[in-house]
Amino acid sequence: LYFGTKFLSMLWGSRSLALANKFDTPTWAKRSMDIMKLTEDCGAKIHIEGLDNITKAEGPVVFISNHMSMMESMIFPGLIASRREVTFVVKSSLTSHSLFGPTMRARKPIAVDRKDPVADFKTVMAEGVENLNNGVSVVIFPQSQRMVKFDPSQFNTLGIKLAKKAKATIIPIAIKTDFWGNGSLAKDIGSLNKKEPVYVKFGEPFKVEGPGKKEHQEVIEFIQSNLDHWNK
Repeated sequence: LYFGTKFLSMLWGSRSLALANKFDTPTWAKRSMDIMKLTEDCGAKIHIEGLDNITKAEGPVVFISNHMSMMESMIFPGLIASRREVTFVVKSSLTSHSLFGPTMRARKPIAVDRKDPVADFKTVMAEGVENLNNGVSVVIFPQSQRMVKFDPSQFNTLGIKLAKKAKATIIPIAIKTDFWGNGSLAKDIGSLNKKEPVYVKFGEPFKVEGPGKKEHQEVIEFIQSNLDHWNK
């Protein structure tokens, strides 16, 4: 109850700043770090590796990550936007959400509706390349939805194709965020499981060489190997 109340209060504060055109990148990063601290205050034990890889890459980056819960969406800005300009590929419904909408729109995300794969592909390719060409990195979750159990067959190649087309660097991200559960009534605010440590690992940056199949497999293996290690 404490977590949910404080989290909603933080979201409402961010919404107010966004409506006042005051939700810039430094503010976004700080608000994200505030949420991370809130989770730690509520028992999260957070382990982060590879932060230096974010700034090691030259030029804009396509960050490709697995997706377990709301937590990674909330803490990635604090980890990434504090180091380089970035935007996210998000569900279009979030940009019109009464609570999340103003904040989302303030960060100019790449919005897809996840109903028409062809249309989504064209949107990500067009807007993603435009962002990358303008020096704005892109975070993409290739899974169709949040999944506690990682399923490589549901992990599409959209991030690889975007990086290849824009000639951008890729940084894979492996996350384990089942500390923050997905709720049954409100999916974004589930129960907190203090027995589950939080892990975030940023991989070494690399470029796409050739068609991209090898690089796609490398991202999958990076995520799977880290999950296997963390689940021991």
